[in-house]
Parts: sequence; structure tokens; C-alpha cells
Amino acid sequence: MPELPEVQALADFLRARTAGLAVVGVEIGSITVLKTFSPPPDALIGAPIDGVARFGKFIDLDCGGTHLVFHLARAGWLRWSDALSSTVIRPGKSPIALRVRLDDGSGFDLTEAGTKKRLAAYIVGSPEQVPGIATLGPDPLGAAFTEPQFAAILAGRRAQIKGVLRDQGTIAGIGNAYSDEILHVAKMSPFAIASSLDPTTVTRLYAATRETLTAAVAAASGKPAAELKDAKRAGMRVHGRTGATCPECGDVVREVSFADSSLQYCATCQTGGKPLADRRTSKFLK
Repeated sequence: MPELPEVQALADFLRARTAGLAVVGVEIGSITVLKTFSPPPDALIGAPIDGVARFGKFIDLDCGGTHLVFHLARAGWLRWSDALSSTVIRPGKSPIALRVRLDDGSGFDLTEAGTKKRLAAYIVGSPEQVPGIATLGPDPLGAAFTEPQFAAILAGRRAQIKGVLRDQGTIAGIGNAYSDEILHVAKMSPFAIASSLDPTTVTRLYAATRETLTAAVAAASGKPAAELKDAKRAGMRVHGRTGATCPECGDVVREVSFADSSLQYCATCQTGGKPLADRRTSKFLK
């Protein structure tokens, strides 16, 4: 799933590549992708792209005051082409969920792999009309995201810190991968309870959050969409690296599996050397 750094890179790429261009076509390839019905897709045709912004994991294209907003979800991606095929996509016949054509012949496809169709697009008058944007927490790289604000957020949450970091209504843009990375840098158990953290630990976690995301954004910056997935994987310290060597201490990277996801961590760095058992059959480490 693309998270804040990759979504920011995609937004930056689209902003640079679409400047001065207008939409000449919108094609729907999946009946589930479009979550709004008014304005219709044709409302975008002829509109200039006036700007591209990121809200958490959402990308917003301002098309002459009408906004195309999309969220790539777990298996979605953006595929750019300098010269789009002239073939009109047919619903249900390809992994392409939505295609946007621009007036210089370029454009992009939103694609989704797998059978669970969660990629979502919205055509709205304002980004705040998208439910997921309206309920977003603060952006962890925003100027307003200060350590006192972060401490106040944690103090009010008696929940595992891994889940708090991933909760989009609490903090926007962090998902499974970067929460693993942040906790590894902060040397914290993913099962620690947020409200129980002492001030020194909160300071360490705040610094790890800002530093990890800032570095990831810098690493993704300027890369075309086609290279972002590989760049993300290459930059991971523990996430997705079960069985590999921890780059910090040399211990093995371990995994805890859940019904539809997993987390990775280093026991030496994060849990005092004690491996975590499955959350369904063990007590949480604090």
C-alpha cells in the first residue's frame, strides 16, 4: 500500500507533469471505483488542472474547481504514460479502474490488482466532501504537528502504539510499513500502550516519526511512478524483511502475523530481546 512518502512523490510528479494541461477524457474501467455520482465524470472534460495536493494518503487534482480525488488503497497504483493508447478501456476487461486523458496525449491509469476492489475515486466540489479526508488527523510532516500535540494525542489513547500510528483519524498518512519503520528507529515494541509512554519515550517516538518520514519523502522525491515501489522496498529496515538481518544490531528480523496483515520488528532493538507471540494468544509487551 502506498503511504505518505510515495503518495507525496506521486502528487509531486503529477503536479509537475500536468502543469498547463487540461482533461480531455475520463474513462471508468471498474464499476466500483467511483464513489460519487454528482458531478459526473464528464464534468472534468475541458477543465484545466490547476493544482495537485496530498491529504494523508489521498491525491487531489483540482480541475478548474472540480476535484478528482483518489485513494490507491492496498493494491492500487498510478501508471503514467506520455502517450496513452487511443483504445477506450472497457469496464471489467482489464486491471485499469480509471483513465484520465490530457490534451497533449499523455495521461494516467489507476490500476488495482487482486480481487478485493478498494481503490476509490471521488469527483467533488471540494476535497473536504470526501469522507476519508474530512476525518483525517493531523499530517505528521505538517508544521502544526508539534511534539506537544503528538504527546496529547498519545495521552488520550489506551491502545497499542502500532495501531495508533496507523489510525488515519489520529495521524494522517502512516500505514503498516512506515509504522514498523518508525517503531524500529524509536526502539519501541509495537504493542506498547500509547497512553503509558513516558515523556522521554514520546520525544524519541516523535523524532523517529518525523525523521523516518522526512527521509522517505526525500528518497522518493523525483522518482517516476514506475520506480517508487522498488525504492520503497529497498529503503525498508525491517518491514517486509522477515528473516533478514537487522541493520542496527545484527539480530534476525521477526514477524507477527494477523488475519490480513503482519508486522516486522527486531526483538533485540525493540522488545528487550523477547520475541513477540501472536497477539491472539499472548499478553502484549509494554
